[in-house]
Order: sequence, then structure tokens, then C-alpha cells
Amino acid sequence: MLHLFRALGALMALDVDSGAVHVVDEMAYRALSMAETHCDSEIEAALTREYPAEDVRELMGEIASLRAGGSLLAEHDYTENISPHQGIIKAMCLHAAHDCDLRCRYCFAGTGGFHGPRGLLSLEVGKRALEFLVENSGQRRNLEVDFFGGEPLLNFEVVKALVEYGRELEASRDKRFDFTITTNGLGLTDEIIDFINSEMYNVVISIDGRREVHDFMRPMVGGSGSYDTIIENALKLIKRRGDGQYYVRGTYTARNLDFAQDVLAIHDAGFEHISVEPVVLPEGSTYALTEAMLPRILEEYETLARLVRARRKAGRPITFFHFMVDLSGGPCIRKRLAGCGAGNEYVAVTPEGDIYPCHQFVGREGFRMGSVVDGSIDRAMQAAFSANHVLSKPKCRDCWSKYYCGGGCAANAHAFNGDIAKPYELECHMQRKRMECAMVMVALDQTLT
Repeated sequence: MLHLFRALGALMALDVDSGAVHVVDEMAYRALSMAETHCDSEIEAALTREYPAEDVRELMGEIASLRAGGSLLAEHDYTENISPHQGIIKAMCLHAAHDCDLRCRYCFAGTGGFHGPRGLLSLEVGKRALEFLVENSGQRRNLEVDFFGGEPLLNFEVVKALVEYGRELEASRDKRFDFTITTNGLGLTDEIIDFINSEMYNVVISIDGRREVHDFMRPMVGGSGSYDTIIENALKLIKRRGDGQYYVRGTYTARNLDFAQDVLAIHDAGFEHISVEPVVLPEGSTYALTEAMLPRILEEYETLARLVRARRKAGRPITFFHFMVDLSGGPCIRKRLAGCGAGNEYVAVTPEGDIYPCHQFVGREGFRMGSVVDGSIDRAMQAAFSANHVLSKPKCRDCWSKYYCGGGCAANAHAFNGDIAKPYELECHMQRKRMECAMVMVALDQTLT
């Protein structure tokens, strides 16, 4: 399968099955647009009417060489690369708090309470969660735990004690924990910053961009803005963090479709590693994205790509999460087919110890998978999520982006279509545009170097 596209003024061809990406000219673009439906003689005859015969023959020779080398019109059956369900869990989103000190207007988690009673994770349940992960990790040595909320810093002492307990389990059970934390940054103190920078493999800090956007969308409980405090705290953290990993994560809504300006605002505030992502809200919600907004959104991603490239050229690098793609390697094919692993290798655990497929499924009827308290796990549901891979989804099988998106978000698919196997179409369009921009940026950089 070939995917031909134009972005950032460049003409591109992606050979889907091989993963090869080609920067092409107009003549090659024309030839490749016919390659899957016409024979070589027909293509050559059509091109010769517009281009010099010698140039056409040279191009056809290059195309033949690429085909012979397996980087053009390759055909691979990857069904044998689908991993059989093994019941292994390697990553956990551990909800340290179902409460929050912000009242974000678009929060999918009901401003931190996940549409239920507010509460904090106890040390006892947290320990059982880590033990459960170890017990269900099989031979997998490296395990991942993200402290999440609500706002996990509301329960910092328990987070701190659980990291200490995890280090004990590492020694006694021959495992290794990569701990991360997702925080709004409001409660960062010197003590907490030092602890995070010492113990957390990664930290995600939520900032929505421009002051006016952030303060409107992410007010504190009393209604006042949170921007100044969070920016000050977050900058202090990353300056002390050195080369440690971090991301500033924002959300854009119908209210700020010019979200490229929010990415630049975050960058101007002093942050290099940025992710600003589309809000996911039910249709009819005040800030929800709609199909009618899609042309504007796709245009904005291309605008953002141009701005990111310009800043990189000016010596001011931005790492934008959705523009990251490794064209020479990247995840193995099994990982590409499986996607994020939600409900299979990755689960979320609530303060009560209930297990869900991921943080977005928490509280949804019919998706409780068990409990770390008694060690129960619904293997049938786990197997169903394991089988929900790219090649099992009719809408994904013929999509050029299938090996880059992993089939999309199962939680969004269920929320909008009532079925984890039916992708959320708006998300698909945005994912494809982001990937096109990413491919152009990487390919052009490689071509110029």
C-alpha cells in the first residue's frame, strides 16, 4: 500500500508495509499515484506525454530498483507477529488521589473525583497494587508505574512511601520499577521537586499554554488562576532536573483552535518538551471538538509544524510529542500492532484498589476488571483487549497510518461508538495529519543534512 501526500510544501510517498518514506518530485508523485493500478508501460506512456522520455525512463528505473529492494509497493503479512495473549501486565496507572486542587472545565475525570466519591489511595492498597503488578508480570523485569489522579501530590507522603516500597520489591523480587508522575504542578515544593528528580523516570506537568487560556480552563478551587504558580514551580523543577525526562502537557478545545500559539507560549515560558493534545468531550459539550472544526484543526497542525521547524533552525529546539517519529527504526511490529496495551499489558488502579483497562475507563460501567486487594483479574476482558489489535479492526486494516497509531484509543472508541474496536473518527483524522507533518519534518531534515 502506498500513501501519497503533500505537506509543508513537500511531496511525499509512504510505503506502508515497509515503512519507507520517500521525498519525491512532481513527476515521481504522478508515477506513484498510478503505481498500484497501472502497469509500468502505461505509467511510462502517460508520463512521456508531459516529461522528457529520458527523464521518464530514469524514473522508472529508480522505481524498479526501489521495488526490488523492498522499499516500494512492499507486501507483508504481519498476522504472525501478533503476540498471543499471555496475561502479562507490565505497566500500571496508579491513582494516588481521586481529588484535585484545580477545577478544570474540560476534565474527563469529573474534576478529579472520577464521578464518584473523592478520596486518597491508602498505603496498604498502594502496596497491594505494586505487589499485584509484580505477581502478574511473569518474566518481565522492567515495570512501569505512573502516579496519577486527580492530583497525586495531594497524597505525596503515600507516593513517597510507595516508591520506597517499590525499591524494596526490586531487591527481593528481581524487578525494576520506572516510576513516573503526572501532576498539575500546583503543589510542587522544594522537597517534592527533589524527590521527583531523584526517583521519577519521567514527570508530566499540565499547562495549557497562554496565560489567558490556561487560567480560564484550569482555575483553582476558588476560581482564581493557577498559571503563575504552576509556571514558577514547573520551571524550578526542570531546571533542577538537568537531563531528566519531562513533558509539559496541555489540552486544546473548541475555544483555542489556534493551539499552535499555545505550544509557542509554553516554549517561550522555558519548556522544550511539549505535548498539546485535543480535548475529548461528548458531542454538545461547550468545549468539544466537532467535525466542522476539522479543516481548521488540520491546518493548525501544519502551521505548528512550520513554526516548530523555524524555531529549530533558529537554534531554539522544540520537541513536540505528536511530531516524533523514528523513520529508521521505532517500535517493533508487535508493539505497533498492539498499540498502547490498555486492558492487556497496562491497567489502571483506583484508590479503592479496583482495576480498569486504563485511566479513561475508570468508573465506566462494565469495565471493572478486578481488584488488587484480593488479586482478582478478569482474564476474559484482558484477552478481549489483547485481541483488539490493528489487524482485527475493519476500519484500521486499510488505513495507511495503522502501524503508527496502534488502532487509536480504545476508551475514545467506546465512548463515541460503544465498541473498543470502532475507532473514533475525529481522532483518526487528527492522528493522520500529525503523522504526515512528522514524516515531512524528519524526511526534510535528513535530506538537508
